[in-house]
Amino acid sequence: MSSPFGSAPVSALVVVDRAVSELRRGLDVVVTDDAGQRLRISAAEYATPDRLAGFSGADARLLLTNRRAATLKLRPLIGDPVALPLAGQLDAATIASLADPTVDLDHPLRGPFSILRRAPLAAEFAAVKLMKLARLLPAALVVEAASTDDGLLEVPASAITGYDDMAARGLRIVSDARVPLADAEAARIIGFRPADGGIEHLAILIGDPSRREPVLGRLHSECFTGDLLGSLRCDCGEQLRGAIRTIAEAGGGVLLYLAQEGRGIGLMNKLKAYRLQDQGFDTVEANERLGFDPDERIFRPAAEMLRLLGFDAVRLLTNNPEKVAGLKASGINVVERVPHAFPANNHNEFYLATKKAKSGHLL
Repeated sequence: MSSPFGSAPVSALVVVDRAVSELRRGLDVVVTDDAGQRLRISAAEYATPDRLAGFSGADARLLLTNRRAATLKLRPLIGDPVALPLAGQLDAATIASLADPTVDLDHPLRGPFSILRRAPLAAEFAAVKLMKLARLLPAALVVEAASTDDGLLEVPASAITGYDDMAARGLRIVSDARVPLADAEAARIIGFRPADGGIEHLAILIGDPSRREPVLGRLHSECFTGDLLGSLRCDCGEQLRGAIRTIAEAGGGVLLYLAQEGRGIGLMNKLKAYRLQDQGFDTVEANERLGFDPDERIFRPAAEMLRLLGFDAVRLLTNNPEKVAGLKASGINVVERVPHAFPANNHNEFYLATKKAKSGHLL
């Protein structure tokens, strides 16, 4: 398959992007691996009696991440993900509720559930990863694909597990425009798109920073509720506008606006996490109950964006040591961590305290 972006591995990227689209539309796909496994998969959160008709084999199972399985007190766990046989124990309503922790408190005495005590297959790991890429809950229905499934899209497990890295390596600049901002009139917005035409990231270039010395920069993950609506549950909006002001006052730099909503879990799942927080769980516990890691973000795209802009060293505005480590691991020299914190309010003080205590933020 040819690409307007050159020699990037577009075929593998495109088939994953197509699989993401199919799953989000409620359709099934087939995941294959090097061991010869062909698994038909479906999003568990869409489970209905009609959908389960395609998952009636003796080997049909529900995949949950270890994070979610631990919440449900499933023991012992062997590998990640964990597989629960469907036969005789799981109907559509139970499957949907096991995938979605926002209803856990409505079903306090579920189970016990049996699990398959074996190491997960490569195709099973990839199936759950694909749910994450689709910004769905990380829970999948799987069954050995039948010959009648030949019309379904097939995607290699290796393409799924390698997608993040391939998409980052395939980033290209596709747009560049002057956009004067309230706190930085000398600003440009530069758009980056992966080779498969997937989700774009943005850079806000302020002034004309030198490429011969470390640039003052910030990595900012998009936050619809905080950045656009001014939500008081987080400090994202303050961090975004504060970083733009700081960079402008310093004479120039760059802010990378990364399409990694909700620490990489997506807006819909972030709203579910907010509901869990209203039930008494902190921000880390909420993500883990959903089946995610506390932080699902990757920083390879940011490193590639900096390189494409001509920067290989940065003075990073952040209180998150993982951002420093992530950029360094991707080949960017972080010469200084510049503190970037704002006062708490009555709505986000527990959130900020949790980031400090559990995520190591330097607040």
